[in-house]
Amino acid sequence: MTRPAPEEGLHARDYLQIIRNRLPIILLTFALVFLTAVAVTHILPKEYLGRASLEIVQNDEDLNVFQSPNGAAVAELAQMNFIQTQFEIISSQQTLYRVIEENDLISKWNAGTKQNAYRILLKKLDTSARRNTNIIDIEVYADSPDEASELANAIAKSYSDRRLESEKARMDKALTALNNELEHQREVVNGLRDEMLALMRKYDVVDLDTSGRFTGLTGEAMTATPRVLEQSELDLYNNRQSIEKIRTQIEKLKNLSGDELIEQAVSLDVADVTVQELYPQYLMEQKEKEKLLNDGLGPRHPKVLSMQAQADKTRQLLEGGVENIRRTLQTQLEIAEEALTKIETLHDQKADESMTERETHVAYAEAKNEYETQRSNLQAMYEKLYQAKIDQNMTSTPIQVHEMAEPNPSPAKPNVPLNLILGGIVGLGMGIGLAFFLEYMDNSVKTLEEVENLMGVPVLAVVPEEVSILLYDGPNSPDAEAYRILRTNIEFNRRNTNANAISVTSGTPGEGKSTTLANLAYVCAQGGYTTLLIDADLRRPKLHHYLGYQNSVGLSNYLTSNVPLEEVVVRSHVDNLWFLPSGPAPEDPAGVLNSAKMTELIDEMKSRFDVVLIDSPPILGVSDASVLTNLADLTMVVIQHRKVPQKTLQRVRQSVENAGGHMIGVVLNNVDLRSDGQYQYYTSYYTYYTQPKSTSRQGKPASRRSKNQAPNSRMQPANQFELDEDDYNELY
Repeated sequence: MTRPAPEEGLHARDYLQIIRNRLPIILLTFALVFLTAVAVTHILPKEYLGRASLEIVQNDEDLNVFQSPNGAAVAELAQMNFIQTQFEIISSQQTLYRVIEENDLISKWNAGTKQNAYRILLKKLDTSARRNTNIIDIEVYADSPDEASELANAIAKSYSDRRLESEKARMDKALTALNNELEHQREVVNGLRDEMLALMRKYDVVDLDTSGRFTGLTGEAMTATPRVLEQSELDLYNNRQSIEKIRTQIEKLKNLSGDELIEQAVSLDVADVTVQELYPQYLMEQKEKEKLLNDGLGPRHPKVLSMQAQADKTRQLLEGGVENIRRTLQTQLEIAEEALTKIETLHDQKADESMTERETHVAYAEAKNEYETQRSNLQAMYEKLYQAKIDQNMTSTPIQVHEMAEPNPSPAKPNVPLNLILGGIVGLGMGIGLAFFLEYMDNSVKTLEEVENLMGVPVLAVVPEEVSILLYDGPNSPDAEAYRILRTNIEFNRRNTNANAISVTSGTPGEGKSTTLANLAYVCAQGGYTTLLIDADLRRPKLHHYLGYQNSVGLSNYLTSNVPLEEVVVRSHVDNLWFLPSGPAPEDPAGVLNSAKMTELIDEMKSRFDVVLIDSPPILGVSDASVLTNLADLTMVVIQHRKVPQKTLQRVRQSVENAGGHMIGVVLNNVDLRSDGQYQYYTSYYTYYTQPKSTSRQGKPASRRSKNQAPNSRMQPANQFELDEDDYNELY
């Protein structure tokens, strides 16, 4: 039958299931790591902490003194590394050597040399900065609280003294250098001033702007020439535009005649009284003539001819006015061209004068600008010098102590809560990691889907772990329902009702096939089926222990001698249940089973009983199981949950197929329902069918027994007997 492929990947519930399955390993790993953390914490020596807190104020007097217009980037870079630099200064030899000498640490620690004492003190020292502040903590760990606090305060004092000395030395050096720079700058300014005055006298420059810095670089602001030159350029532009306009108007009048010429002349902005007054009259006369014609008068009518004569006279006067306009435009053009020539001459003259002034005064302007710039720099240096002297006379506080170290009676190391928390976290993480690693390495069968995909047959039942023998607990045991489900599924999957001989095998020993077979036989008999249970495991028989029989005579005797069948088949105290023990172990179990007599026995038992259940050895261990698989109609495989590797399961399937058997299904045995929650729905009958403890026929409570425990007296079967005719009739 075709089974759906298992869903790929793991869900959150699958991870939780793995943790539940491996919980003992997780807890053991957690306990080991946690106890190790406890032991290590207990063994570590106790150290006490002394902490002094200082606020470091960055004093940039040396940078301010020498700061130039391009010095901001240097100051910003120094600020970025300031705190880290102070850490290095605190742990430097010069700082710690003072502490060693003042506290006589060489003899106190038996260090021998100053260098050895420095290395010891450096190991005890730790510095850190508080976030987003200039406050740093100087921490010292020592064997006693007093020593820790004393050393922390001594280091803070040594660092403070060094910082004050360093600041004073830098300030003195900066003032000396600044005085030297001032002298040099004063000489530069005086030289530039003399040069500027010399140029002023040489070029006869009149500079009235003596109160502030000169703004021009070419001397244009000193004379009127630039302004005259600028006006002449504007006049040139306007005159050229006027000439171009007049020429355009003349060209328009030159190419026109008649009424078009008159209309164009009227539209010009040239003032002519004749044209302005006569043109409206001419239009009125033309309109009046058109009106007479429209009224029906002919072209030769006296009124029409009179009006035409008057219009022609007005037209002649207009043409004379247009000629006056032409002459006026021509006159205006000549005047404009003559003015343009004069303006161009003046412009060229002023351009030459402007260039001469530029060449004359540019040297003076540049000299004056350089002088003003250097004089400003000199003034700024004077201001810095005065400020530096004031700051030097004031009390400098580059370091402020916010917290002095005090003896703390509680040890700082080891940190017991932190170590235990870390131990717990690491232990839990290692436990979970180990659990998932073991789960990854575990290739045994874990789920129903894996079994069905590997075997190609359905899982007929899921049997929980620690089930008992139902012959002892009775039908009301909650374990019985698992086997009732197994019995029902066998019926559903058994296509042929005549296929009633079922061999039960497993891949390896110890998977619970004999227990499964004994309980299945019990529920079949309880269900009204006449059931024969054959113990064909001639090497390691167990069924006679479960049923409480002697194994002196059985299947091996029947197959190797002339013992009648009636002497080896026994009837149990359970209705409808008969049992055929294995008997003494023969020398060649496979050869005994692979005989015609065994085939005849199975055929005969199939005709007498409704169900024939055969206990077979593990199919991968010996060849007996292959023989029984071939002789039986159906084969059922019992697989212990989380024991059999997947490759072994594939070999079991191949062995059954190679033996010619027909595998009906699989029983997944010994499932831990407490950890494997995915099977809860398969075994929900445990809650539903659990009833109060029943009592035996003698009124004593029935108790659950182990697999190998012998039954009590009421469970003893009848003595072995020969099957008489009534028994045969009952079986049929």
